[in-house]
Amino acid sequence: MGGTSTSSQTQTTSTTPWSTATPALNGILGGINALTPSASLNATAQGAISQLVSNAQGGNPYASAIGAGASGLLGGGGATANNGAISQNLASYRGLLAPYASGSMVGNNAALQGQLATAASDATNQIDSQFAAAGRDLSPGNSQALARGIMQAEAPIIAGQYNQDVANQLGAASSLYGAGNTTYGLLDSNQATANTNIQNGAGLASTALAAQNYAPNAILNAEQQAFSIPAGNYTTLLGAVSPVAQAFGTSSGSGTTTQTMSPVQQFSTLMGGLRYTPGVGSGFGSLLFGGA
Repeated sequence: MGGTSTSSQTQTTSTTPWSTATPALNGILGGINALTPSASLNATAQGAISQLVSNAQGGNPYASAIGAGASGLLGGGGATANNGAISQNLASYRGLLAPYASGSMVGNNAALQGQLATAASDATNQIDSQFAAAGRDLSPGNSQALARGIMQAEAPIIAGQYNQDVANQLGAASSLYGAGNTTYGLLDSNQATANTNIQNGAGLASTALAAQNYAPNAILNAEQQAFSIPAGNYTTLLGAVSPVAQAFGTSSGSGTTTQTMSPVQQFSTLMGGLRYTPGVGSGFGSLLFGGA
C-alpha cells in the first residue's frame, strides 16, 4: 500500500519603506512626477529646432562660393597666368643684350670713329705747326712724326674702348645668365604654387560637397534632436523611478509542497483519525489503542 499526499499554498508578501524615509521618498517621487510633463519639448526647445530646420532649408549660403573656389584652385588658382609675360620679358632682354653678349659690338662703336678723328686732327695740327715753324713741313721727318703722334693719340682711345666693349660683352652674358635663372625660378615658383593650389582645391572639394549636403544633414540633425531630447528625458525619469518601484513594491508568489508517506504512516494517520472520531473510540479504535 503506498501513495502520495500533495498540499499547495500561496504566499503574498509586501515591503513597506522605512517610516523615517517615507516623507523624503514621497517628496522625491512627487518631484519626479512634477518633472514628467516637462520631459516633452517645451516651446523654447521647439522654437530652436524649428529655427534650425528653417536655416537648414535655406541651404549653406557659402556653398556656391566654396565650390567656385575649389574649381579655381583645382585649375591652379591662376598661379601660372603670367608665365607667358615672364617668358616674353626674358626673350626681349635677350634680344637687347645679344649683340653685346655675342661680341659683335667689340670695336664696333660708331662714336669711336669721331673720337679717333678728333685725336688725329689734334695731333696733326700740333705736329705740322711745329715742323712748319722749323721750316721742315712736309719733310720725311714731318710725316714720320705725324704718324707716330696720331698713333699715340688714338691708341689709348682704341684700347680703352676695346676693354669697355669686352667688359660690356661679359656683363651682358652675365646678365643674361642671371635673367634666365631668375625667369626659370619665377616659372618654377609659379608651378609650385599651382601644384599647391591644386592640392588645396582637392581638399576644398570635400568641404564644398559638405556645404552642398549641409541642408539635408542639418534637417536630419534637427529631427533627431526633436526625438532624442524627450526620449532622453523620459529615460532619465524612468531610470530614477524604476529602482524605487522595485525596492518598495509589493511582491507575490505561489508554491506547491509534495510529501510521500509509507503504508505504515498512512495507516497510522488513518487510525489516529478514527480513534478520535466520536462514537468510534469504543469500537475498533479501542482494540488497537486500549480504549478511550
